[in-house]
Amino acid sequence: MFSHAPDNYICPFCLFLRGIENGYVLSVESDKVYSDAVVAALISPHQWSNNRGHVIIIPNQHFENIFDLPLEVATHIHDVARRLAVTMKKVYSCDGISTRQHNEPAGNQDVWHYHLHLFPRYINDNLYTSPKCLMPPSERAVYAHRLRSGL
Repeated sequence: MFSHAPDNYICPFCLFLRGIENGYVLSVESDKVYSDAVVAALISPHQWSNNRGHVIIIPNQHFENIFDLPLEVATHIHDVARRLAVTMKKVYSCDGISTRQHNEPAGNQDVWHYHLHLFPRYINDNLYTSPKCLMPPSERAVYAHRLRSGL
């Protein structure tokens, strides 16, 4: 309905879900925390310095944004987010949880495949002003292992 993906868009999340690793895909298999027939959850390659281990939950089927997302898939995404939030509280000992989801260019969407961010939060962590960095796969694997073990 409200599509902004460029013509011939190569979706990095769709490639990841098919097990393809190439220049379009920052994520690797060891990032995966959870998967089922509807969604996958993975440690994001991009992390914020005070909130390491944040997760992205993506539907296995390509939907560009919230406007395309069927209600039953959205419900499932939030069920998985809730389960992962409980696990984050347990294994990260965080003080809280934040979710973020972006749609369209003005909403800061930068990957044209719906995804929900799940952040561990800490008192005075300055999530929205702290620097973002690319975390190496070996470091992401440690966070993924912790969450998988806690589920």
